[in-house]
Amino acid sequence: MAATNLTPQPREQKITTFLWFNNNAEEAANFYVSVFKNSRILTTARYPEGGPAPTGSVMVVDFELDGQRFTALNGGPHFKFNEAISLLVHCKNQEEVDYYWEKLTADGGQESQCGWLKDKFGLSWQITPDALLNVWSEADPAKASRVMRAMMTMKKLIIKDLEAAAAG
Repeated sequence: MAATNLTPQPREQKITTFLWFNNNAEEAANFYVSVFKNSRILTTARYPEGGPAPTGSVMVVDFELDGQRFTALNGGPHFKFNEAISLLVHCKNQEEVDYYWEKLTADGGQESQCGWLKDKFGLSWQITPDALLNVWSEADPAKASRVMRAMMTMKKLIIKDLEAAAAG
């Protein structure tokens, strides 16, 4: 009998986001890789004989989105995504906000409030311009309040409207 090498492979990223899907982890990983530049599928592992799913079906998919590593598991219908966890996408400009909003709400995704959405798999995302995040760290509470009030009226964030609120 041959020895099995269980020595872990070195990882550049210490913490990996692990996403539980019912049975569409591979479809989700391929979708996310298509949306984000500099992204790729790393590995796909299949359920062995005796596992909780059909032998040979996809168990986990490791993938990268713009250098950030994720693992998607086909774990069954036991757990669902909710808004308590979301992925924040930092956007440089309105063009990026529009691109990610359109891609991630496509084919059954749902708009929410304040730059939040759910994609067609039920995963929550925040599509957020960096300019908005900068407002919260400024020392002008009146400006931050105006921007907050404007943001609370929006679904997709519109940078020019946030800037108008910031200007007063």
